[in-house]
Amino acid sequence: MSRANDLKAWQQKAQAQTESVLEKLMPSEHTVPSTLHQAMRYVTLGGGKRLRPLLVLAASELGEADQTAVEYAMAAVEMIHVYSLVHDDMPAMDNDSLRRGKPTCHIQYNEATALLAGDALQTLAFDILSRPTGLPPSRQLNMIAALARAAGSLGMAGGQAIDLANVGKPMNQAGLEQMHSLKTGALIRAAVSLGAQACPDLGDDDLQRLDGYARKLGLAFQVMDDVLDCEADTATLGKTAGKDTDNNKPTYVKLMGLEPSRRYAEDLVAQAADLLAPLGEKARHLQALAEFVTARKH
Repeated sequence: MSRANDLKAWQQKAQAQTESVLEKLMPSEHTVPSTLHQAMRYVTLGGGKRLRPLLVLAASELGEADQTAVEYAMAAVEMIHVYSLVHDDMPAMDNDSLRRGKPTCHIQYNEATALLAGDALQTLAFDILSRPTGLPPSRQLNMIAALARAAGSLGMAGGQAIDLANVGKPMNQAGLEQMHSLKTGALIRAAVSLGAQACPDLGDDDLQRLDGYARKLGLAFQVMDDVLDCEADTATLGKTAGKDTDNNKPTYVKLMGLEPSRRYAEDLVAQAADLLAPLGEKARHLQALAEFVTARKH
């Protein structure tokens, strides 16, 4: 099987596993309050690349992972990601009407329901991550703390705040990279960390190497997002194309140009791959996911 076909088969299996785990762990749409639970399931199930849970799973292949902890981490990191999308799409933020090829939560339901759905997904993520597993309690506590830091004011939420504060303002490359290391990169780093920490046999050296990989990958992902926002159409993206340009947001394409931005993303992916080299064949899916980041069309 070719490398590309191997990734595609693994990716499809992992996405199906993610869907199954999310379906199982989320409250039923018939559970009161039913409208809120319907909205949570509407935004979470049946869509998305699932990059973050796939990174959890790929990182967990490096050691003797506790599979319950892996599945809980896959669900938790995806719920944090989805909650951020729900809130990001609301009128007070990016005011978007399309996500993953369907109406955004506040359009399908209403603003109050969308706000509560995001809140509930965030807290459910930590509920799930705190449930009993076969890991030592100290390792599980570290996983909860890692996700909390990635989602908070020194991570994803902080990056969003910097983004909103700089609409219409010029940013240099250092400022742009600081913003995106928080807004996008922090949760990608957390996903890799959660998968690795689900393996009690992985030590600090491995965790540090994987964090370096995840830093490069998170930045490459955002650079490619800026490229695709300019190149791809709405149907391909599953969200409104050209939204960042329309909102006059700082982007890598605006700063560097289209082709230099693409080359920068490819260089970051190459650097991430170099960090994985000592980990050998067990890191092949982490390697393939890095390559996927620059090859993707949405």
